Amino acid sequence: MQPKPNKIFWNLVFVGIIAALFTLIYLSTSRINYNWNWERVVPYLIDTQPEIINAPLDGDIVKDAEGTLILQSVSGDELMDLSHFKNLKVTAGDLVFEGDTLAEKSQWKLGTLSKGVIVTIQLSVISLVFAIVIGMFLALMRLSSNIALRKLAVSYIELIRGTPLLVQIFIVYFFIGTVLDLERFTSGVVALSMFTASYVAEIIRAGIQGIHKGQMEASRSLGMTYPQSMSYVILPQAFKQVLPPLAGQFINLIKDSSLVSVIAITDLTKAGREVVSGTFAPFEVWITVALLYLLLTGSLSWAIQALEKRLSVSD
Repeated sequence: MQPKPNKIFWNLVFVGIIAALFTLIYLSTSRINYNWNWERVVPYLIDTQPEIINAPLDGDIVKDAEGTLILQSVSGDELMDLSHFKNLKVTAGDLVFEGDTLAEKSQWKLGTLSKGVIVTIQLSVISLVFAIVIGMFLALMRLSSNIALRKLAVSYIELIRGTPLLVQIFIVYFFIGTVLDLERFTSGVVALSMFTASYVAEIIRAGIQGIHKGQMEASRSLGMTYPQSMSYVILPQAFKQVLPPLAGQFINLIKDSSLVSVIAITDLTKAGREVVSGTFAPFEVWITVALLYLLLTGSLSWAIQALEKRLSVSD
């Protein structure tokens, strides 16, 4: 019998390697004489700057009959109730002019980078749905006995896979988008969907061909039509086989979505460029952007692994 590996020893080896890598990174960064300013990045993740409440017109700060502090206009009309503001900058008897600060209202809102993450998720999810649908049709066309359909599918797949995604984005946005009057976001979704669908089609085709031909013959002998056999017998089995490569393609889609920033879609990458220009902290910003992408891809990878385990249990 093969001896069992010493788990404690090899876990310590893993920790040692990771510690060595972090030490190497630290020593490398210390040699470039760079001042790290991580605090500059935080407001672009969660913005906690208070909202400034300004006076809409000239007036006086007075108390009404109930003792409530209000802003009263010169003519005597009540302009604003100030009782619900905690951080008041004025007191009763003050004379204020239009634009003066009356109070600060505590708040938090998503920063530029967090908004970029949301746009990236929207782009990826919508493109993923369309890529699966288009890829499914392309895979079935690829396996069709109809020569025209098969050659059309092969031509599309080879054309899309053989040209850079960046070029395709420019073509979709400046040519197709101009003709059809598409918005930037829509153009980005179209380009990502078309590109990813070509890879999804080949993955699904390989999965379908991996199912034994006897499965189709058996289902047809039971009286099922070809679409019924494909929907109820072949595709469910193929889905389990193609789930890992599909997961890898979906992760690539999230990373590929960064290219749509070239057509001024404020995704995570473009948001990172904007933040760099405003903070002059390039290393901190791009490391944060990389970690946010890692969070997205890692979450998707974890979800796919959980789905795989669930499907394996159901077998």
